[in-house]
Amino acid sequence: MSEKIPVGISACLLGESVRFDGGHKRSVFATDELAPYVHYQPICPEMAIGLPTPRPALRLVEQGDDTVLCFSKEGGESVTTEMQQYARGKVATLHHLCGYILCAKSPSCGMERVRVYSADGRNNRKQGTGLFAAALRDEMPWLPMEEDGRLHDDALRENFVGRIYALHEFNQLWRAGLTRHTLTAFHTRYKLLLLAHSQSEYRELGRFVAQMAQWSSLEEFAAEYRLRLMHLLAHPASRTNHTNVLMHVQGYFRQQLSSPQRQELASLIDRYRRGVQPLLAPITLLKHYMASWPNTWLAQQRYFEPYPEALRLRYGY
Repeated sequence: MSEKIPVGISACLLGESVRFDGGHKRSVFATDELAPYVHYQPICPEMAIGLPTPRPALRLVEQGDDTVLCFSKEGGESVTTEMQQYARGKVATLHHLCGYILCAKSPSCGMERVRVYSADGRNNRKQGTGLFAAALRDEMPWLPMEEDGRLHDDALRENFVGRIYALHEFNQLWRAGLTRHTLTAFHTRYKLLLLAHSQSEYRELGRFVAQMAQWSSLEEFAAEYRLRLMHLLAHPASRTNHTNVLMHVQGYFRQQLSSPQRQELASLIDRYRRGVQPLLAPITLLKHYMASWPNTWLAQQRYFEPYPEALRLRYGY
């Protein structure tokens, strides 16, 4: 998976001066850490519908059962139609993307908790979604989406990057030509990683894959599998689930390891379970044993390298 991954991003997060005040919101993670591995497609929906920078600020406003996008001052003119038309047309061209990084709190790009004002402007609630972000979600519900602020969280950052790499690999498989064999092989490679995210959905997805032959269209099966796969991976992997996976892998070396080695590994897994050690510690020891006593099934598992190690995403939790 050496090919750069196509990722959409709010243009202001790359340092482009496109915000209403003429500034930007450059994301260090996006520009310095993730950039070497992805190919960004920057978009500023507000500039795209012809608004200048600087410009009057926009806000979401309740109007009956609808939420509209209006200027917050100077008469509060609506640009809802323009934004919705642009968003519908643009997101239809973005199916090649494997992820999207959005600008938090933006009335156009905010993924969640965007302020929605009452018609009289006296009250507001943080329950809205930016109009462009909503169109993106509706068009591609499987697409990994995350906001710049949430990417400061180690676990959310790791989850997002893991999802874009998984979707990228699946899209490559699809472009190469779908077969039952390649789809089954893909699912097999991701079994341990899926188990770390959700044990119940892992079992459900396994049953779904087992019914592949009942589908008359492999394309339709792949589309449904992609939706279920990405929904499963959107669940943050828990410490409990990771511990279960590590203990499962430990069992593969029961015969090869000496008693002190088994005790060392069990102790390291337990220290991870208690939050004393990061996930990287037991995984590193397991990879050492995998090199010493190769196992074909374990060697293909994406769990051990879901993305480039240089991103250092498993160091902090």
